[in-house]
Amino acid sequence: MLADKRICTPPSLPSHVRRVRDGSGRLLRDLRISVTDRCNLRCVYCMPKQAFGRFFQFIPHDEMLSFEEISRLAAIFVRLGVEKIRLTGGEPLLRRHIETLIVQLRELKTPDGRDIDLTMTTNGSLLSGRASALYRAGLRRITISLDALDDDIFRRMNDMNFPVTAVLNGIASARAAGFSPVKVNMVVKKGSNDSEILPIARLFKGTPVIPRFIEYMDVGTLNQWKLDEVLPSDALVQMIDREMPLEERESNYAGETASRWCYKDGQGEIGVIASVTRAFCKGCTRARLSTTGILYPCLFATEGFDLKTPIREKRSDEEIAESIVAYWRGREDRYSELRHTRTFPGNKIEMSYIGG
Repeated sequence: MLADKRICTPPSLPSHVRRVRDGSGRLLRDLRISVTDRCNLRCVYCMPKQAFGRFFQFIPHDEMLSFEEISRLAAIFVRLGVEKIRLTGGEPLLRRHIETLIVQLRELKTPDGRDIDLTMTTNGSLLSGRASALYRAGLRRITISLDALDDDIFRRMNDMNFPVTAVLNGIASARAAGFSPVKVNMVVKKGSNDSEILPIARLFKGTPVIPRFIEYMDVGTLNQWKLDEVLPSDALVQMIDREMPLEERESNYAGETASRWCYKDGQGEIGVIASVTRAFCKGCTRARLSTTGILYPCLFATEGFDLKTPIREKRSDEEIAESIVAYWRGREDRYSELRHTRTFPGNKIEMSYIGG
């Protein structure tokens, strides 16, 4: 039985702050919330074991935002124009009673009365036993990480000797529970798992599952990223197209990260996220809220804006909203567009703190 928690009512804010744009005219539309920095895998592109080893100190529980604090901040963001909320981690299913948070967030409505688009990204390791409960709580869309079908390659990628069958069972459980669409994310690291592109495309062709292929990115500073380990998205699309002909389609909405490619025979689609070779900064509408309540304006940010302190100091919703508006209006981040032409000072925040 899910706990009956009080839902925060979205604050009544002046109309001039309901749609917020940054200095480049980009709306604040999407909010990604990291609910934990912990993960049970050590994927080489995110939480490499040499950095996140046995004695790594994770964030103490009392420094994390509570579900009530997350719900209150989410309500404020919705009033500022956020229409989509994604729960991430770390691994979000390691956060105890995550279904309670989903129940709270499910109650949020946009100012014109629409349901928010609520989704989650998970590594899928715990999903087979949780999919039905997540669906009952109100989650309807889910994205699952799957970096290989070959078990040996999959175990090397997650570096915890975790079997691929557990994730495949999680995908099956999500479909059986009613999730739609189910998306599958594959981070492609050239020379490590690029041999798995075609097997994953073949497996999900003709099904409602949408595989998305992500260029290996220089998120954080601990994954030892090298440009020559990036497989350009153009080469990836050509690889699939030679066997299973594709045609490009329009995005589902403005600011969508993945370019869409549909099979010419009508048997489904794939997505390609090309942050390195085809930067999409100009259309980025995403903000990221860390486990400790720090707001980051970019996946490659080096610093953020503290929202936990004003929440715990009992500042009003209006005060917090105005501070978010001011922060977003000063946003200038264009890292992916500029990575090859500029040197950026400071260490980028690790992906496990702000989600992918």
